[in-house]
This record gives sequence, C-alpha cells and structure tokens, in this order.
Amino acid sequence: MTTERRASLSGSVEQGPPLTGGRVRVAVVQRAPVLLDRAATLEVAVAAVAEAAAAGAGLVVFPESFVPGYPLWIWSLRPGDDYDVSQQIHAQLLANSVDLSADDLAPLQAAAAERQVVVVCGIHEREGAFSRATLYNTLVTVGADGSILNRHRKLVPTNPERMVWGQGDASGLRVVETPFGRLGGLICWENYMPLARFTLYAEGIQIYVASTWDSGDTWVATMRHIASEGRCWVVGSGCAIATRDIPPAFPSREMISTGSGEWVNPGDSVIVAPTGRVVAGPMHEEHGILVADLDATEASNEHRTLDVAGHYGRPDIFTLTVDRSPRLPFHMPSAP
Repeated sequence: MTTERRASLSGSVEQGPPLTGGRVRVAVVQRAPVLLDRAATLEVAVAAVAEAAAAGAGLVVFPESFVPGYPLWIWSLRPGDDYDVSQQIHAQLLANSVDLSADDLAPLQAAAAERQVVVVCGIHEREGAFSRATLYNTLVTVGADGSILNRHRKLVPTNPERMVWGQGDASGLRVVETPFGRLGGLICWENYMPLARFTLYAEGIQIYVASTWDSGDTWVATMRHIASEGRCWVVGSGCAIATRDIPPAFPSREMISTGSGEWVNPGDSVIVAPTGRVVAGPMHEEHGILVADLDATEASNEHRTLDVAGHYGRPDIFTLTVDRSPRLPFHMPSAP
C-alpha cells in the first residue's frame, strides 16, 4: 500500500517500517536553493538527504537545476536592454556551477554514501573537458555508494533558457538499475517530447523522475498521463521559490519580476502511481519534503494491459533510432 507523509521546514517525517524487494520510500525535496551559491545550496541538499534518510527514504529527489538554483531571472530580464545585468548574473552562475570532473558535487555524493540512499539532483553543469565556459541543465543520479550512475543533459533548453544552457546529447538518455528498480528521468519540458519518453519506456523504466520548473494543473495532468502511458511511477519534483528566498544581495534584485503574489513558483511536487492515481501531493506553495512508499514491481504488473514498447507497440510500422554517442566538439587523433 502506498502512503503519503510530509515534512515541513520545522517538522519531521514519521519513521515507517523498513522496505524490501522492489519497494522504496521516495522523498521529494521541495525547498529553496541559495541562488547563485553552490556551497550554501549543497549544504541545504546535504541536510535534506540526512532528514529524508532518517525517515527511511531510499531515494531522494531534488528539482531542476537545484544547484545553485533555477535561472528565474531569464523570464523578466530583456536580452538587449538588460544585457549588462544578465552578464553580471551569468558570471556568478558560471562561477557557482558544478564541474563534475572537479568533484564539485562531492558533498552530495558523500551524503548519499553515508546515508546509503540514491539521490537524483538537478544542477547547472559546467563542462570541464572542453571550453569550460558552456553550461548544461543536467540531471545527475548518484548511487547509494556515492558514485555517479548517470548524467543526463537537457536535450532542448526551453525558450529563454537557450541564453543560459547548451543542448545536451543522448548519452545520458537512459535507465539505470538500482536496488529498488529501474530508474530514469527527464527535465521539465523534455517530458513533452514523446520520443524521449518512449526511449525510457523501451528500457523498462519503473520509477520515472520529472524534475521541473513547471507547475500548475496542466503539469500535474502531464505527470498523470506519463504514469498511465508508461505504466510507471512518476516522481514530479518542482521548484518552490518565494520572494523571500531571493537573496538581498542578488544583482539588481528589484528587476526580477516575482508577480503579484508571495510565490515566484509554487512547486507542485507530486507522486503518481502507474495507474495515473496521485498518491502524494501536489505540494503547493510550501517548503518541505513529500514522501511516499513505492513498489516498483507494480509498474511491471501494470504492463499486462498496456506496454507501449512491448505488446502494445507495432515495431513493424514504427521504429525509433537513438544515437547515444557523445557530441564532442573535436576529436584528437592518438599519436603514433
């Protein structure tokens, strides 16, 4: 049976019975990052991992670009007139982004290993091998031993996001094995890309993470549709940021439009069963941790009636080719 538990900033999640087999307690962290501050945001993430693990969670999920925070300014600053302030903000973002080759994510990896939990976290990734100046919107999966199981870069940044991030390739468009089931995910509006979803379905995904900046009824309906279509658990992890969460020292803070209300983004994190039934959330205009107990075998069992990449597919009519080769900017031939 699936249960829902919540933790507020001042509360704690009740301890439940240990889970075995394909079962896992999932904790979705809906808390604000410290914008443009990698070290401080990682402290928030490490504390959340500890809290979730103490409550029995085996999988901890953070939202899109959590480290060091979604670039909310792109929706209000203008490319031309606000060029100088955009440049100032981007310089700080670049300096506080995550270079995986330099172990910038080490505190979160250490927390995952210490608590023996799997962590999925959105980051601004700085490419460490080439140019060192381009950022990617990346979803990193960290194993319970602290190792990086997968790095997926967002395939298509959405609208003004293209002024922040480069395009990813399909090298990370995959599902990974975990002790509790097959785990994968997409970022924000990638979840509206049918072929990207189908790739994960074809790999037998059981727990599908959708880390996002999006929110609202349409987004929650999308999470329910994906769960029903893919016959998988869907963990929708949203960004909850209030006006008070924007640091006073943020460059030209008064230019960042926050709308008429207190919340810049309400979050709306949600957990959906393979039948499309919402079992936890949406967590709306609230900081906290959304928790549910999942059984990955339920995803496999639900494929009896619908398996879009199996008995409900028509490979004689439709085929999909995915090129997972890394898109490198240059190739250096080996010396003889």
